[in-house]
Amino acid sequence: MDIERTIQASAKVANLPVFEQSAALCYRFAKGKPEILLITTRRSGKWIIPKGWPTKGLTSGQSAALEAWEEAGVSGMCANAPLGQFSYVKTRSGVGPAQFVVDVFPLHVRRLSAKYPENDVRRRKWYSPKKASHRVILPGLAVLLQGFAPKLN
Repeated sequence: MDIERTIQASAKVANLPVFEQSAALCYRFAKGKPEILLITTRRSGKWIIPKGWPTKGLTSGQSAALEAWEEAGVSGMCANAPLGQFSYVKTRSGVGPAQFVVDVFPLHVRRLSAKYPENDVRRRKWYSPKKASHRVILPGLAVLLQGFAPKLN
């Protein structure tokens, strides 16, 4: 059984509420090789990718692109279909634990802005897919990052 199925099975057994989110796997090419943009969480400073709640009136991919702009200052081409999914369990203050299932959409970065909504509360840094997979703490996300191999057009 893989890590994602284990997390999802544990959440079912614990009868946790399940919430869906969208994430953007922001990438670019440097010297012909892919790089992934990681950002820090607002509170703990752990490395993640931009993610958040679905936005009413937008597709999941469009919601992911919006999160990428707000959290990382990224503009670019976001895929319509997710490349994969990961999940995690988080305890929310005053509410308790819940499972979050995140669809991940690749977003080819065309522009990186210096000023964006969350630039004062997050850091961002480019990594190779392998190094990015070692920086994040969510196992399912790490697997997606390590196997990410976009084609240079």
